[in-house]
Amino acid sequence: MTDINILIKLPFWKNLTDSEKELVRNKAVLQKYSKGQLIYNSGTECSGMTMVLSGELCISIISEEGREITLYRLRKNELCALSASCILSHITFDTHTTAAEESHVLIIPTYTFEKLMRENIYVRCSMYELLSKRFSSVMWTMQMILFKGYDRRLASFLISEYKRTGLKTIQMTHEQIAQYTNSAREVVARMLKRFGNEGLVTFKRGQITLIDIDALEKIK
Repeated sequence: MTDINILIKLPFWKNLTDSEKELVRNKAVLQKYSKGQLIYNSGTECSGMTMVLSGELCISIISEEGREITLYRLRKNELCALSASCILSHITFDTHTTAAEESHVLIIPTYTFEKLMRENIYVRCSMYELLSKRFSSVMWTMQMILFKGYDRRLASFLISEYKRTGLKTIQMTHEQIAQYTNSAREVVARMLKRFGNEGLVTFKRGQITLIDIDALEKIK
C-alpha cells in the first residue's frame, strides 16, 4: 500500500471518493529508474499515469535519421501524461521518455487510471488540463527551434535553469545542453565561447557560470 503522504501530491487526490482513494493506494507502485534508462516509447508496454518523486524525466521524439528533439522535461511532483497514452486514443505520435538522471516515480497502472478517468470527472478534467499544458510546452519548443537563432535559444535555456535552481552555476556538459536545446555539441561550444568573450558567462568542463544575467535576458 502506497504512502498517503505521496498520494496527496496528486492534483486530483482530494476529489477522489473514499473507494477511489483506497483503489489508488492499493494499486499504485513506486519505481526507480537509473540515468539514461528508457521508461516509455511505442515499443514498450503502457505503464499508466506517472508522477515524478525525484530526479528528472526527458520526453523527446526521434526522427528516422536518428535526430532527437527534447520536447520538455519533468521534475518533482510533475505528471507524465504520455506514459498513459494508451488510455488517450487521440495521442497518435510516438514519444520517448527516459530518465535524465536517477529518478523515483509513482505509477498508477493503466487499468486503474482508466477506471478513474471513466468514472471521475475531476480526474478526466485534470488530465485534459495537463495535456493542454504539455501541448503548450511542445509548441514553445517548436517555436524556439523554428523561429529563434541559437544565441536566443541558449540564453533562454540558461536563464530558465537559473530561475529553476536559483543558482548562477549550472552543472551540465556541452552534450547535455545540446540535447536539451536541440542542437549539436559543437554549436553549444561555439556559442558559449562567444558568450564568454562578451563577458556573459564563464565555463569549464561540466559547468557554466552566469556572469551577466541582465544581458542574457536581453538576448533571449
